[in-house]
Amino acid sequence: MTMMYGIGETLADRIEHLFRVREVQRATGGFTAFICWPLQPENSELSHIPKTDAVTYLKTQAIARIVLENVPNIQASWVTMGMKVGQVALRFGANDFGSLMMEENVVSSAGTTYRTTLSEMQRLIADAGYTPKKRKQDYTILEDAA
Repeated sequence: MTMMYGIGETLADRIEHLFRVREVQRATGGFTAFICWPLQPENSELSHIPKTDAVTYLKTQAIARIVLENVPNIQASWVTMGMKVGQVALRFGANDFGSLMMEENVVSSAGTTYRTTLSEMQRLIADAGYTPKKRKQDYTILEDAA
């Protein structure tokens, strides 16, 4: 489940959305993960909307973790926020750093092009105080990422 924000909604709108996600999860159990990311307005018809900052992203991430206690995985959005903010997001409720992208078209078409390697991703996770793990799409752990 993804929540893109920063298109003029209010904080109350975001919070209401999170509570609705929690209700749907309670009824269905269908979400394995949640990721929030801010609008990337560059190169779009929404380019007049100012980008939100890292503090807003981290606050949104932290509130999502609190509200979505029934969603097992909260993913850091390093693809939109960059590697360092993604690393900090691990301390703001994220328990998943995401994946290496073979091809990413949505965010990159807006001009955001953060990329990384497996070794860099592992280092950032370890430097944040966590043990990197490899996983399947369904969050089954494959092996220790050593």
